Amino acid sequence: MEQLLRSLEFLNLAQWDHALITLLRIALIAVVAWIGLRVMQRLIRLFRERITRGMDDPEQVKRAETLGRVFRYIAAVVVLVVAATLILSELGIAVAPILGAAGVIGLAVGFGAQSLVKDYFAGFFILLENQMRQGDVVDIAGKAGLVEEVTLRYVRLRDYDGNVHFVSNGLITTVTNMSRGYAQSVVDVGVAYREDTDEALGVMRETGAEMRADPSFGPKILDELEIAGVDKWADSAVILRCRFKVRPLEQWNVRREFLRRLKKAFDARGIEIPFPHLTVYAGVAKDGSAPPFRVHGPDSSTERS
Repeated sequence: MEQLLRSLEFLNLAQWDHALITLLRIALIAVVAWIGLRVMQRLIRLFRERITRGMDDPEQVKRAETLGRVFRYIAAVVVLVVAATLILSELGIAVAPILGAAGVIGLAVGFGAQSLVKDYFAGFFILLENQMRQGDVVDIAGKAGLVEEVTLRYVRLRDYDGNVHFVSNGLITTVTNMSRGYAQSVVDVGVAYREDTDEALGVMRETGAEMRADPSFGPKILDELEIAGVDKWADSAVILRCRFKVRPLEQWNVRREFLRRLKKAFDARGIEIPFPHLTVYAGVAKDGSAPPFRVHGPDSSTERS
């Protein structure tokens, strides 16, 4: 018995108790952090669903979903940082020197990663100011396409050809959003100079009314066709301008269908859709006579006087 007690003296029971308690505390911190993270993310999701339940505007719903993802990401970062700090304290590691060193390192990294910091700040304000949302069609930093994802660091676009573009938020200085609220489908139509512009405008107005009454295209058009009139005199045509007020992302479909129908209507009325004309001046001699005009080809030559 005495020999057994001597062997137990080598075991520091108090030390083992302290280590066990430390491990239990670390496990408790990890479990509480995990539960807290799940609860916070669930609360954010429920709050978003409650807000979007009363929204009729799909654009507002998309914005709420985007902000919900950002808030869940921020919540995860905050919980993980707090949990890591508490675990380091339980292990006996001084947090203050680490925070000080992290501040110095962060300052050095900040100078080297200014573009990255700029991306995050720009992304935060893009989301806060609701400049674009998932599903919008935008033109940013020289790239245009459908917004597939908006994060704090970048925007992912897919263009008409299917190419995917990742645009850093720090590069975005101007956002041209082509799908906010409504769109204008602007159509320029050229007719020959000999045509009656009033007749051509009347045909355009009739074609627009037919589209408005069409069950397929009518719901896409929000108002009657707006005729701007004669826009300019081009080299070979008189340009007539009009526009439709349409639902977001429908401006291209409405424009293509209007041009298709207008081509048929102009053909039926005999209204000429012009093509470029070129008048060649051969010049005159000093005595006022015009020299013969010659056209030379590879196999033949033609002379006209």
